[in-house]
Amino acid sequence: MIKYIGCLLFVVLTACNNSEKKVKANKSNLEINKTGMNTLGLIGGTSWHSTLDYYSTINQSVNDYFGNNTNPPLLVYTLNQAEVHRFQIENKWDSIANMLTNAALSLNKAGAQAVMFCANTPHKVYNSVQQNLRFPIIHIADVTAQAIHEKGLKKVCFIGTKYSMEEDFITKRIEENNLEVLVPEDKDVINELHRIIIEELTYGKIEAESKTYVLTVLNDLINKGAEGVILGCTEFPLMIFEEDLEVPIFDTTKIHSMSAVDYILNK
Repeated sequence: MIKYIGCLLFVVLTACNNSEKKVKANKSNLEINKTGMNTLGLIGGTSWHSTLDYYSTINQSVNDYFGNNTNPPLLVYTLNQAEVHRFQIENKWDSIANMLTNAALSLNKAGAQAVMFCANTPHKVYNSVQQNLRFPIIHIADVTAQAIHEKGLKKVCFIGTKYSMEEDFITKRIEENNLEVLVPEDKDVINELHRIIIEELTYGKIEAESKTYVLTVLNDLINKGAEGVILGCTEFPLMIFEEDLEVPIFDTTKIHSMSAVDYILNK
């Protein structure tokens, strides 16, 4: 009888301890949820160098906001850049859209309430991806246009991959915000800018000769009336800095990253 009572007492104490642990765990979760942060998914890998800038900027900004080491509920899905480039060359944008859609759905399943493409060029298929989702994709052009308006500018220039310079899936969306956007018109210039991105910057290579070339192109556009410069490829900020030019630079990597912070913090 004494042994039986002892065993029963052990079971009761164990159950009480487990209940106490659950209460503490739930209390801990409530404390975390008090921050009211939204969970965001990043679709990166194009390239991972600029994706790293997104991740670093977002985390540091949230740390700064709370004044401690509070990190945001951030999820990252890395695409295979080599496969993306192959589909671009083969003009298989539907395949790229499928990659992005699957990545977005995976992030949503993991808890992301919204996603963003960590590059400009994937926005070519923004509409076809967004129509397959029940949650938002934060568009890089919308937040860039807002940043330009905040500077009080009306006319800017844009450089990026050949896809975003030859087509208007980024520039038109910016222009729809009552802005004028200049882009290089010379085919050779467009091809060289694209080559610098694909063959150098996506590998993290910063060549002095290439930087000089890019600055020459930008200064030519400034001489044509551009009041500011949009670095419309998330790799260009690895090479071009504010001190390099006499007009404001709109770093789409940083602008997009800060819009992510606003979303996470419910601003």
